[in-house]
This record gives sequence, C-alpha cells and structure tokens, in this order.
Amino acid sequence: MVNFALMRLYEDSYKQKGLRRQLVETIRQKGITDENVLTAIGNIPRHYFLDTAFEGIAYEDRAFPIGEGQTISQPYTVAYQSQLLELKPYEKVLEIGTGSAYQACVLGELKVNLFTIERQKKLFDKVKLFPFKTKYSTIKFFYGDGYEGLPTYAPFDKVLVTAAAPQIPEKLLQQMKVGGKMVIPVGGQDVQRMLRITKMSDTEFDQEMFDNFSFVPMLAGKNS
Repeated sequence: MVNFALMRLYEDSYKQKGLRRQLVETIRQKGITDENVLTAIGNIPRHYFLDTAFEGIAYEDRAFPIGEGQTISQPYTVAYQSQLLELKPYEKVLEIGTGSAYQACVLGELKVNLFTIERQKKLFDKVKLFPFKTKYSTIKFFYGDGYEGLPTYAPFDKVLVTAAAPQIPEKLLQQMKVGGKMVIPVGGQDVQRMLRITKMSDTEFDQEMFDNFSFVPMLAGKNS
C-alpha cells in the first residue's frame, strides 16, 4: 500500500530546489567559498528536517526549533563550521550534537566517515526513524554524552561540536589524531567565539579564533 502522506512529506519540488539554489547563493555572498560545502547544502532538502509548519520558510537562512530545546542550525553556520574543518573524503569525523541530523547529512554529502552523538533520547529516536538518513551509509548514530566522545572509535581526523561549550572538552582533545582539527564554539550563554584547534602533538595544540556565534549550550550527561 502506498503511503501518500509519507510521499508528500518527502516531496522535493522544483520550487523547493529553486529556493535551495537561492540559499546557496545567499551563503556564498556571506563568505562561504568551499564549493564542496556549497554543493552539499544545495543537494540536501532542508525542509525534510523540519516540521511541516516551517515548510514555507525552510530555506530562509536562519535556525528553527526542532523540539527538546534544540534547533536546526542556520545554513550559514552549518556551512561555516564545515568549511573550517577542511574536510577530505573518507576522513573519520566525530560530531557532537546530532540534533535534526541536517549537519550530519551535509557531512555525509562530503563523503566522510561520520560518528555522531545525540544526548537527547527523543531526538535520537526521531532520527532513527528518519528515512532520508539511509542515503548516507557512512554515518553512524549514537545516543550518549558528547563530553565523553566515543573513545572506542577514536582517534578521529576531525571533531565538530555543534553546541556552545564553556571550555574545550579535554576528552575530545584526547580522541583527536595528531594533525587533526576540532571546530567548536566556546563561550558564555549568549555569544560564543568559533575556535579551530589543531593537535600538533599529544600535548601541544594550536588555537585559531574566528567569528562570534550563538549556539544552544553543550550539556553533560544523557537526557532520557
């Protein structure tokens, strides 16, 4: 039996594709230059990740609520963090904060081997049932505490944190390869500075500072 409601939910019309092209041009004009990242944004139907109430505005360059006090990030922010990671195909990447899985799917489009953690059980369960994610066989989803990372699967080439940390989590630094990079927003509740940390040796790290952003807080533990 054909599920017409599901077909309607995952329809990608010419209009939506056109709006996506406009979105790509918007973030290009804001300074995103990595063509692979721009192509990935252009390939992913963002409206799939949002409640149908937001369908008409899904391609505006802004964040939207997804439940449990979390948001789907602004596309510019997704592109900005992805660009800073300087990703190469098949790299092993750890993402902290799956959320709606939009950022995860952007990374999937970039052909990395992604390990993504979500601490909110309701969001994790929702993503498990999300059909679009099956397009990306290189993404593995985990329910857990982002501050703990995934030591069993370490070391990672790159680490991406999609929530505001009060300081750089030591355990995530330990799980990076030497030469690896972490992109993370660090700071207080309202505004954070985007940092890129490069692991120079087991004990030495180089830190670069970029623009200010506003993320939901990175919390410890798991929320059932």
